[in-house]
Amino acid sequence: MIMDNTQLSGKNRKDIKIGLEVEIVQKQDQRSGDLTEGIVKRILTKSPKHPHGIKVQLETGEVGRVQNIIDDEY
Repeated sequence: MIMDNTQLSGKNRKDIKIGLEVEIVQKQDQRSGDLTEGIVKRILTKSPKHPHGIKVQLETGEVGRVQNIIDDEY
């Protein structure tokens, strides 16, 4: 397996799975850049890619765009 140095970002839908631990930025936190950590409950973005991150709903009900994937073992 060839490893390139690209870290999984939240911009590709194929990298995001339900149950994955991620960091999201919520709409009200976009200016400050505050991140919220949680587990993906639903994937809301339908397109395969999004320049600002795939929109998801966490198990807590919070909605935002994925900035980082924390748990990459799937």
